[in-house]
Amino acid sequence: MPEGDTVWRTARSLHRALTGRVLEVADLRVPQLATVDLVGAHVVRTRSRGKHLLTRLRHDSGDWTLHTHLRMEGSWHLLRPGQRWGRPAHQARVVLGTDAVTAVGFSLGVVELVATADEDSVVGHVGPDLLGPGWGEADRDEAVRRLRAGPERSVHEALLDQTCVAGIGNMYAAEILFLRGLDPTTPFSQVPDPPGSAGLVDLGHRLLVMNKERATQATTGDLRRPMWVYARGGQPCRRCGTRIEVGELGPAGRERITFWCPRCQPR
Repeated sequence: MPEGDTVWRTARSLHRALTGRVLEVADLRVPQLATVDLVGAHVVRTRSRGKHLLTRLRHDSGDWTLHTHLRMEGSWHLLRPGQRWGRPAHQARVVLGTDAVTAVGFSLGVVELVATADEDSVVGHVGPDLLGPGWGEADRDEAVRRLRAGPERSVHEALLDQTCVAGIGNMYAAEILFLRGLDPTTPFSQVPDPPGSAGLVDLGHRLLVMNKERATQATTGDLRRPMWVYARGGQPCRRCGTRIEVGELGPAGRERITFWCPRCQPR
């Protein structure tokens, strides 16, 4: 599933391409919205909230928000009118066209339309967004409070909970825990201070901000060798040379693969 910085860049691209323009095509290819007609709507803005995308529209029928989520396989493509699509047409879930650009959302995991005044009905459960505008101490404190509410679950599982803090995916969780020297199975209540829960949130914020402007994510500071442990199972640790371990964590049916160095992140 894309990390929060990837979704942030997607929102920025959609915002730059569509905002201020009028929809000449508005094709919502999901059964519950197949008859909705938004042609003529003015695009007000697109923003991200964690891993959610919110495109606001002003139409004669009211102010609407198109809520989409990429999930595992989704992506938005921006094309010139008439340009050949890069993925099969049957994978398209949303097509938004203006006089200058066509935005196609392929294999989107969520497509919903809600009144803009009711946006909280679809994203109100999301925790503080690490890339939200004006991120500050109050946001961090709220994220810490939510994380500490589940003291017995593993620190890896807690960081992935978007209702606690929004934007951290599997890759960043693995890298944050390596950089803080924490085994991913550590119960959250046993996270030592430092780094403490606030230190984990602060590091997550720094990493996402560092990467949000570039398509190639890196946590090592070296784009040629971008990751410390993520997706490096069986390879030597870049710090100590120990073989990187790989395993699954989380409740049955919702396991997530993670990576760690058993020497740098001792149990």
